[in-house]
Amino acid sequence: MANGEAVISVRGLTKTFKGKVAVNDFSLTVNRGDIHGFLGPNGSGKTTTIRMLCGLLTPDKGEGECLGYDVRTQQSLIKRRVGYMTQKFSLWEDLTVSENLEFVARMYGLPQRRRAVERIIEWIGLGDRRASLAGSLSGGWKQRLALAAALIHEPALLLLDEPTAGVDPKARREFWNHIHQLSRQGVTTLVSTHYMDEAERCNKLASLEDVFIHLMARRREP
Repeated sequence: MANGEAVISVRGLTKTFKGKVAVNDFSLTVNRGDIHGFLGPNGSGKTTTIRMLCGLLTPDKGEGECLGYDVRTQQSLIKRRVGYMTQKFSLWEDLTVSENLEFVARMYGLPQRRRAVERIIEWIGLGDRRASLAGSLSGGWKQRLALAAALIHEPALLLLDEPTAGVDPKARREFWNHIHQLSRQGVTTLVSTHYMDEAERCNKLASLEDVFIHLMARRREP
């Protein structure tokens, strides 16, 4: 894909859970190399939207493509090429940094796994902590490890769900330095955030706030 070409193009995505609307008629276009901020209050549907885009949830309605694959019918292909980082640390706390990354590399079926692990450890700056248990790391170092795991298979698209929540300002700055470097290499990022200073680091923004306010108003109607 060339710069300016759509990596995400979805229209009318809708998802409900037990009759409650989580995402309603959502549309978005994100181009290659963009750092696209994704704003909205808690409960507005950001996580649900990201999970539909990365192939973990199937939309009830709507259509579109992510990395050229259909978000409804080609989810397994999307998962192979997307790096997904959840808000909550989701790696194995009783494994070391290296062991976690080796396990993720094995899950993706990467050839030369050890080389892939060492490459991402050095790039993210985890070299001094490769033998540390993940559970012993501070919030900022856990964030680096989670980003390394999301990047180890060299994805074309990063989907980051409030990745810097709860980490210190220095760790946040270092995280964003990595994101901008990846953008220069052609990696596309969609990142949800509550921080306005982080929103200013994005070159485009999407917001679910208006949709959220509309849904809450409907729920309060008699």
